[in-house]
Amino acid sequence: MDGFDIAGFVVMAILAGMAIGVFVFLAGWPGRVAKRLNHPYVDAITIGGWITLIFGGVGFPFILIWAYA
Repeated sequence: MDGFDIAGFVVMAILAGMAIGVFVFLAGWPGRVAKRLNHPYVDAITIGGWITLIFGGVGFPFILIWAYA
């Protein structure tokens, strides 16, 4: 194992960490918006944001629109 292999593993670890960070940020976005706007269904929007991203993200725009409405 030489320096290029180690550098490759470091880059892959950084990319994996960034991907997880982006996923967590996107999943929590509707919940944070709903809480900031005092939406009456904050819990449902928060759970919906996580569930829609875990199962493909198809309904994510609807949850985000609901958070802003």
